Amino acid sequence: MNMTSPQRWTARTTRFLTSVLALAVSLVASVAAQAPQPATVLFDNVRIFDGKSASLTGPSNVLVRGNRIERISTTPISPDAAKGATVIDGGGRTLMPGLIDAHWHATLVRPTPAQALTADIGYTMLIAGAEATDTLMRGFTTVRDLGGPSFALKRAIDEGVVVGPRIFPSGAILTVTGGHGDFRQLFEVPRIEGMPLARMEQLGAAKVTDSPDEVTRRAREQMMLGASQIKLTASGGVSSPHSPIDVITFTTAELSAAVKVANDRGTYVAAHAYTPAAMQRAILAGVQCIEHGQLMDEATAKLMAEKGTWLSIQPFPDGMEQIFPPGSDEREKALEVMNGTDRAYELAKKYHLKTAFGSDVLFSPELAKRQGSLLASLTKWYTPAEALGMATGANGELLALSGERSPYRGKLGVVEEGALADLLLVDGDPIANIKLVADPAKNFVVIMKDGKIYKNTVGQHP
Repeated sequence: MNMTSPQRWTARTTRFLTSVLALAVSLVASVAAQAPQPATVLFDNVRIFDGKSASLTGPSNVLVRGNRIERISTTPISPDAAKGATVIDGGGRTLMPGLIDAHWHATLVRPTPAQALTADIGYTMLIAGAEATDTLMRGFTTVRDLGGPSFALKRAIDEGVVVGPRIFPSGAILTVTGGHGDFRQLFEVPRIEGMPLARMEQLGAAKVTDSPDEVTRRAREQMMLGASQIKLTASGGVSSPHSPIDVITFTTAELSAAVKVANDRGTYVAAHAYTPAAMQRAILAGVQCIEHGQLMDEATAKLMAEKGTWLSIQPFPDGMEQIFPPGSDEREKALEVMNGTDRAYELAKKYHLKTAFGSDVLFSPELAKRQGSLLASLTKWYTPAEALGMATGANGELLALSGERSPYRGKLGVVEEGALADLLLVDGDPIANIKLVADPAKNFVVIMKDGKIYKNTVGQHP
């Protein structure tokens, strides 16, 4: 059959695109094939921190089959039960759950604020992938991403193309005009109906929502993209240029709209809020998790206890304000928040609030390296066991609020039969010396996520 020139061009184009697609699939399959695969692994002679208890168990044995913890025993596991298993000699070391960071921004750790808004999105994703690998190698097997375009990164990790932690994504932060997360320049105001989205919105970092209807639409969009929870900013913030800390942003009707979208889909809303007024408005509207809360007062802590609201608070390190220019409003706001941290933790303990650990590292690859140190710093307010439990079992309970919107089926943050096999083998006792988690390269001798071993420096035998 004779073909016209357009037909020949179309045929050639089709063959070319088919070849490119086949090559891409082959490359992805090749990379995925190189990733660790789930197997049967026996951890022999370990002491267990289960993510909840105040002390380690006696000598124990743990059998992992596929991506689940199948059996935990204080007596030897029979060869028949462990047939074909790779045996890792624990040598009395500590087996504990993989760490969970409940407030992370996977795509915003390494770039500067200017780079985050102006760099090519491909470059941003590449450095986010590199950071994801480092995050996992620090022992953080799961992160709750509370703002940023992390859906593609999560997919690449889940498919084995990139090595990194599990991600519970929020997608774009919902904010209001002039609220925390609104990084538009002044020349971009006013916003007129039908105008193109601002750069931050195009990237999927934040969405400006100034009515209940806009909140509903944008929240539904994030859920459609795969969000496991909705994140909004109910008060002013530190890093945003037009957002004073004391400002209350969302109206009650707007907050309620976000809560309805999330609840209708079986999940929840997490709200950035520092001040008592902003926190209380969010809680009374049905928000189930407050992010930060460093400036809360006693009445707010009582309300949180009554409502069972989670507090996801961060032990911001000394010197954090120095990432902002001297004399800037951002630096002053950072100091104000940091000065409230002691009081907030004291209130959380006094009222037995459900408290999560997160680091909220932004725009600082150097601070990201101190992720484990930030966890260890919780001992200023908690025992080592309580601090470790916050970053494992407690954070796992918080993640479970996503219900059917959770991207991973199984229990996280604990060492128990049937739980997902996200495990760390620690060379020492982290309850006796929590500083072990601050040097993961040295002290985390095995890192397992989803039953796959990503690091093993103690050896193994069949």
